[in-house]
Amino acid sequence: MSFVTEQSGALVFRRCDGLETPHGFTTRLGGVSRGPLASLNLGTHRGDRPRNVLENHRRLAAAVGYDVRRLVCARQVHGDAVRVVTEADAGQGLFYPAPEADALVTAAPGLALMVFSADCTPILLWDPVTGAAGAVHAGWRGTALGIVKKAVETMAAAFGCRPGDLRAAIGPCIDRCCFETRGDVPAAMERALGPAAAVAVDDGGDGTYHVDLKDLNALWLARAGVDWIETAPWCTACDTAAFWSHRRMGEARGVQAAVIAGGRP
Repeated sequence: MSFVTEQSGALVFRRCDGLETPHGFTTRLGGVSRGPLASLNLGTHRGDRPRNVLENHRRLAAAVGYDVRRLVCARQVHGDAVRVVTEADAGQGLFYPAPEADALVTAAPGLALMVFSADCTPILLWDPVTGAAGAVHAGWRGTALGIVKKAVETMAAAFGCRPGDLRAAIGPCIDRCCFETRGDVPAAMERALGPAAAVAVDDGGDGTYHVDLKDLNALWLARAGVDWIETAPWCTACDTAAFWSHRRMGEARGVQAAVIAGGRP
């Protein structure tokens, strides 16, 4: 398996071997937050003490290997906006407000990009040729909008990346086993992807469906021309000891994150 578990003290995160740049998919383990946010809550919008959130970010940055002062986050809105970020954006989302976006891309070496999730699909992109990187938040709406394909296209247009050179890691999210929906979600996927979406949808026969967001985003990546795709095996809703899950916990929870820094190996 290309995904491995890393630990620094009590902090636990997952890494994909093929992304040879500092990166990680966090768990909820190893921070200082308390109560329903225990312990590595990374969201500034969850009602946590700001000093706890900052300390959690500092611990994560030290473990993964990037400068927390050069971190860029986004204000996620379940859309398909992709932002190209530069050194001038360093600190957005943690030290001062960030614009709305659900995907961030950069070609700046060492600049770290982060997206948040608590069941939605985090996807990290990296180009070993140019050193460009991307971080994508794909809930079911973003998946239906093809946000990860748009991120690949933006990296090609902005940085000259060739999709065939890109490496994509699809991180932990709610999996097919737990993502039960009504017909609106499969219908949106079929409108977006056509008959190919059927491989990611199981019909329960009673008006409910089980949908695989990992497979759907892998389809989008393949359509964008990305060949190197690795998918994490963990389901956030199955393992709430390790992850926060909106489906299981509602609003009484923190958020995990996916982070990646730009740079060549």
